[in-house]
Amino acid sequence: MKLTDFDFDLPDDLIATRPAAPRSSARMMVVQPDRTTDARVTDLTRWLRPGDRLILNDTKVIPARLDGERVRETRDGSGRARCEFTLLEARPDGAWRALGKPLRKLREGDRIEFSHGLTARVAGKDETEVVLAFDGEGEALQAALDAAGQMPLPPYIAAKRPPDARDREDYQSIWARHSGAVAAPTASLHFDAPLLEALRARGVAFSEVTLHVGAGTFLPVKVEDVTTHRMHAEWGNIDPEVAEAIARTKAEGGRVIPVGTTALRLIETAARGGAIAPFRGETDIFIYPGFTFRAADGLITNFHLPQSTLLMLVSAMMGRDRMLAAYAHAVRERYRFFSYGDASLLLPNGA
Repeated sequence: MKLTDFDFDLPDDLIATRPAAPRSSARMMVVQPDRTTDARVTDLTRWLRPGDRLILNDTKVIPARLDGERVRETRDGSGRARCEFTLLEARPDGAWRALGKPLRKLREGDRIEFSHGLTARVAGKDETEVVLAFDGEGEALQAALDAAGQMPLPPYIAAKRPPDARDREDYQSIWARHSGAVAAPTASLHFDAPLLEALRARGVAFSEVTLHVGAGTFLPVKVEDVTTHRMHAEWGNIDPEVAEAIARTKAEGGRVIPVGTTALRLIETAARGGAIAPFRGETDIFIYPGFTFRAADGLITNFHLPQSTLLMLVSAMMGRDRMLAAYAHAVRERYRFFSYGDASLLLPNGA
């Protein structure tokens, strides 16, 4: 299975830089084994049935992009330099792994001053990352990060425009509650309160899980044999009552449909033993064609990058040829791609 097996041509002008407004007005491509249907996200009330269960990732994106100034005592006055960081993951000791730019200007012991009184010390450094120890913790640190940071837009959006105040709301799901992600579970961004209410009235149930999406979600696959690719690890949690609800839905004939690849990867991790079970810890599950799905009966997701692990995941659910044909349809019909783009509903067993 080669990396080039998951390539397709994508015009640059189909990469969305702002979401649809209102959220649920976005277009939605429904993919079944034998047909492709053009719809809207609001049409989920027609495609989902009473007794179906949507799995929502309730992770909350932190404003992980920080602009600061390195402060170092020097005789020639060169101890100050502008720098920027993208937080990656909180360590057990409270410090944060981060990408630093320019990395060569940073060394262990440097003091970093951010806006709104937020400061940190470079507690470690290697060839690719730094460790930042902030002068604060808990709710005080979170409040300072909220004030000083910017939303960490994906590279393909950040290359077109800087983050702004609108992204504080746009790049966050309406059910986000547990801080820790540095990238949004973007399928969630299509949902608003009226749509949730309409789905509840339809008889669709909801369960929340947590997977803190890491910056590794944007890392390219660098091996030609995709089966040798190693996924980054992300922390997730499925409570016992959620596992029970998923099992009950399947036993009663309802469909379990994750909203986003992050929620899908988590429930499939928890179902590796054959049946869904509570889960708490890290997962590095890699889903590509040939994978046996034990928990998910479908998927709501966005349109993904060529040669990406997420394109491999949706190909595992629908088949590579079927998925590439659907993406060709999406390009012809000018669907909007990636994090702020349109949605797709994948139904491998039909409607």
